Amino acid sequence: MSFLDQIEPLKQAALSDLRAAPDLAALDQTKGNYLGAQGKFTALMKQLGSLSKEEKPAAGKLINQAKVELEAALTERRAELELKAALPKEPTDFTLPGRRRPLGRLHPLTQVTEDIVRSFRKIGFVVADGPEIEDEYHCFDALNTPADHPARDTQDTFYVASPQKWLLRTHTSSVQIRVMEKQPPPVRIIVPGRVYRRDNADATHNPTFQQIEGLYVDKHVTVGDLKGTVEFVFKELLGEEVQLRFRPHYFSYTEPSFEIDFSSPMVRKMGKQWLELAGCGMVHPKVFENVGYDPEIWTGWAFGFGIERIAMLRYDIHDIRLFYENDVRFLRQF
Repeated sequence: MSFLDQIEPLKQAALSDLRAAPDLAALDQTKGNYLGAQGKFTALMKQLGSLSKEEKPAAGKLINQAKVELEAALTERRAELELKAALPKEPTDFTLPGRRRPLGRLHPLTQVTEDIVRSFRKIGFVVADGPEIEDEYHCFDALNTPADHPARDTQDTFYVASPQKWLLRTHTSSVQIRVMEKQPPPVRIIVPGRVYRRDNADATHNPTFQQIEGLYVDKHVTVGDLKGTVEFVFKELLGEEVQLRFRPHYFSYTEPSFEIDFSSPMVRKMGKQWLELAGCGMVHPKVFENVGYDPEIWTGWAFGFGIERIAMLRYDIHDIRLFYENDVRFLRQF
């Protein structure tokens, strides 16, 4: 039998044996029998040197084609056998109870935010949202904040370089303006979100933090409605033993305005009688005029507070920066 006549039968025999290999060990053995150092196909390839110049090109081409086919068959069969080896030896009963994998946890600030939102929803409030990059009108002008107010200085506010003087919002009150511009009263919203201020003086302040604000606008809304809502929400969040007091204060967008202090066994444990918690007040008539509401018909209140402050009190944490360092040893505790 000539050299060329040996190639095709040997290739077919090798293909048949490779495809019939019952497991990976048998496949490797078959590969060695044909393509190993002492294999049959390897021995045939070694005979190329003894062929004449006329026979070598055709023989070399056939051998290369056969080798490509054998390698492809070897790869295909190996994939089939590896998949077969990975399958369970016995049928799987998918009705059996599974093993729960450890899941991630919600960030403590997210947990507190959801609790606050849940409390407000119980009394009919809905969540509103707005942009974190704001213009001066919605963040300051519409909220009756004069041009010379310290909050508008670059020492207090992060401005984005542009002709319109865009800025990173300093409070979520800008969303209140956007909502009132789009819908007529009554309005009952809460606005959680990230805000930014140039403030990192100590362990209780951070340049970025989470804030939530509430706005209620309707006919005949009074300070009594404000105080009742505040008391309900904070007792839900911090316990029935919470005591609140309202101190007169100044905010450009509310009149009258108040600071809210609270007291509880937790606060007294810290060596204090009262702790400042939030700011609030009746919406200033000028703000209503800016959004097209008639202040002779509509009244309303607004209040806001930092979510980190609530979380620090709830979990007895004394450094706000822990919430943003993403240390898993800290986060796993919640």
